[in-house]
Amino acid sequence: MSEPTGIDTLLERVRSGYRRIAPRAAYEAAETGAALLVDIRYAALRERDGVIPGALVVERNELEWRLDPQGSHRLPEATGHDLRVVVVCDEGYASSLAAESLHRLGLYRATDLIGGFQAWRAAGLPVTAP
Repeated sequence: MSEPTGIDTLLERVRSGYRRIAPRAAYEAAETGAALLVDIRYAALRERDGVIPGALVVERNELEWRLDPQGSHRLPEATGHDLRVVVVCDEGYASSLAAESLHRLGLYRATDLIGGFQAWRAAGLPVTAP
C-alpha cells in the first residue's frame, strides 16, 4: 500500500494538469463569452460576500451532474466538452479539486480562479452585494 497523499501534494499534482486563470483574465474571458464562470461557494458565503454578476451558481455537490454535457441533469449552459469553465470557490482551493473532477468528465478546458472569489473582489472586479 502506498503512503497517503496530503492535501498540499494533491493540490500540486492536480494543478499541474491544467493552467489556472487570474481574476482579470477570467473577467475578460467571461465578458467576451469565451468562458463560463461557475461559482461553487455555498449559500452562506454568497449571502455574506455577494456574487459575481453573470456567474452560474452551482454548489459543489451538484457540479458534475449539472455540467456533464452527456448527463441527464445537465444545465443548458453545459453545451459540450470543449466548454471553457472557470470554477470559483472562496479562496481557490476547492475549485482546483472541482476543476480536476470536470477534467475527468471530459471537460478538458476546465480551470479554476487563482485566489477564488476573495481575489476577484480584491482585484476590484464586479461583485453584486448581498
